[in-house]
Formats: sequence, structure tokens, C-alpha cells
Amino acid sequence: MSRVAKDPIQLPSGVEVKLSGSDVTVKGSKGSLEVSLSEGIHFTQDDGVITFEYDSPKLGAMAGTTRALVNNMVRGVSEGWEKKLVLNGVGYRAKVSGNVVNLTVGLSHPVNYELPEGVSAHSPSPTEVTLQGIDKHAVGQAAAELRSFRPPEPYKGKGIRYSDEFVRRKEAKKK
Repeated sequence: MSRVAKDPIQLPSGVEVKLSGSDVTVKGSKGSLEVSLSEGIHFTQDDGVITFEYDSPKLGAMAGTTRALVNNMVRGVSEGWEKKLVLNGVGYRAKVSGNVVNLTVGLSHPVNYELPEGVSAHSPSPTEVTLQGIDKHAVGQAAAELRSFRPPEPYKGKGIRYSDEFVRRKEAKKK
């Protein structure tokens, strides 16, 4: 049984959490995010610490999920989230112009990916793309969609991968 819901959340300075009905709003220096609480899940805020409580034992898993979502929102509005992608392959390159990421990844056409609202990108080098935002889900989803255009393959290691991802290489066929 998980005990994630029992772990309190420490609020950093400059972050405020408000409850209105069943909606939780988290505001910080980078922006604000909102999530709805499930019925039967309550939270209390005392002196910069948030704790979650639930009515029945069956709601424990949902309370843990809600606690994780609120914790991700608190970290997002205070520090932000970041995902780095690396392009491996001859001629593979990325260029960021405004809200669009242009990828040249060995296809017959260039790929233009429009970033979702709340996610920004920059390209420190032609083979790297860094995505940033306050919503962990939106940043992760944008990174996964960019990676899906050319996932890393195990024989040559070509493709788009996360910077901390390890691609297990396979040995080629022997004669």
C-alpha cells in the first residue's frame, strides 16, 4: 500500500495555495495552475505545510495521486519544469522559431511542430532542444510528441532521445 498521500508538501516562499469549492489553485512567481479535488479528499494548510486527508481507505490511491499533482504544481510555479532532447544522426538538426520547432530528421519533408500553450523551447545547438514550462504534463507530452517523430533505434543509435535516456545498442547480423 502506498503512503504518498501521508507525506506533507512544504511550500516554498512566494507560493500560495487556495481552495475554492473543490478546485485547488497554486500561484507562484512563474504563473498559476489549477486542479480539481476528488470527492472525499481534503487538504489542510498550516504554516507553509499542506497535508492531505481522505474519508475512506479506498480513496487512498486517489489521495496520493492528488498529492503528487499538487506537489508537481507547487514545484512548477516556483522552479519550472525542463526536458532536454538530443538529436543523433547525420544531418539531424532542430531549429526553434517562435512557437514552432522545425526538425530535419531524415524524412522526405521537414517536420514543423507547434508547441502547446505554456511550453517554450530553445535550441542551444542544432542537435539539442530544451523544452520549459510550469505544467509538468504539458512539457512531458510535448517532449514525447517531438521524440515520436524519430524514436532512437537500437542498431545505429539514430533518432531523437531524452538527454538522460540510455539506448541499448544491438549487435548487427553476422554472416
